[in-house]
Amino acid sequence: MKIAVLTTSYPRFAGDAAGRFVADAVDRLRQRGVAVEVVSPADFDHHGIAYGDGIIGNLRGRPGLAVYLPAMQRNFRRAAREAARDADLVHAHWLPSGAVALSVRKPFVLQVWGTDMEIARRLPLLARPILRGARLVIAPSTALAREAERLGAREVRVIPSGVDVPASVPAPDEPPHVLFAGRLSREKGILDLVQAAEGLPLVVAGDGPLRDRVPGALGTVPHDELLVLYGRAAVVACPSHREGFGVVCAEAMAHGRPVVAGAVGGLLDLVVDGETGLLVEPGDVPGLRVALERLLGDPALSSRLGAAGRRRVAERFAWNSVVDATLAAYAAVLGVPTTRVEAAPRPGSRT
Repeated sequence: MKIAVLTTSYPRFAGDAAGRFVADAVDRLRQRGVAVEVVSPADFDHHGIAYGDGIIGNLRGRPGLAVYLPAMQRNFRRAAREAARDADLVHAHWLPSGAVALSVRKPFVLQVWGTDMEIARRLPLLARPILRGARLVIAPSTALAREAERLGAREVRVIPSGVDVPASVPAPDEPPHVLFAGRLSREKGILDLVQAAEGLPLVVAGDGPLRDRVPGALGTVPHDELLVLYGRAAVVACPSHREGFGVVCAEAMAHGRPVVAGAVGGLLDLVVDGETGLLVEPGDVPGLRVALERLLGDPALSSRLGAAGRRRVAERFAWNSVVDATLAAYAAVLGVPTTRVEAAPRPGSRT
């Protein structure tokens, strides 16, 4: 079984954060014995449109790049057709890759992530043919699945992004502090957090267009270092205004850290208010402040919520479960048993 993965974002070197969650999924599929060939902008001339702030962000910041879009799409299609020549199935990440997959003339699944659903809402006439052309649309959250269905997807499955669950986690630092990790942009709620956390100990790992308004931001942190930061934090804040899934939230929960999250999108699938974390309405700065102070001031509550969140992630969002669901989706699209897709034994299983 061979899968051709098409993506507009993928790590270009060790430690590159671009499209890391796509690369992680590819690695896990290969560990199961699935032959996967990846086509990303690293494989063709994208004329500076990919990477950096992402395709949409780059085009907004440098509108002149739009003239190169047709050339980029031609190059992408050429590379995709070559990779898919002997593939059984194409797995396209994001709508632009789905548009390329339509031209490959192989059955394909489309994975949406959130930013592309923003495009779909604004340009439904362009998005609908791609969504309808896919044999199956995979969404990482219930909210995105509903949006894809509303825009015309024929069949949708919710398969979250997977996370690693460490065997053990350390006690948080003393005195306790709040951690934010992610892009420093408005949709991530970072300015709300800076205001809400005034006078509270706050560590910010990330970069983006609002960095000059975030005092002491560490900039982009390699993923292995970010895992250490989770272990040191007492609380992790994810105050997003919109979120397709919420990888940082899931990773923080996997490390047993209570999360204060915006009550939006994929974060609603992860955080059960008062059970695995606390939810606040997006933009509610006073409510965000109250939630942060509550957890920082009540170690017993923080420990209880963190432990429950860790159990939830281990049960629903660990990589084995995610890969199982992905292989089942492939098998359903191709009309074959899952055993035909998976050529290697599942990690931890008996041979």
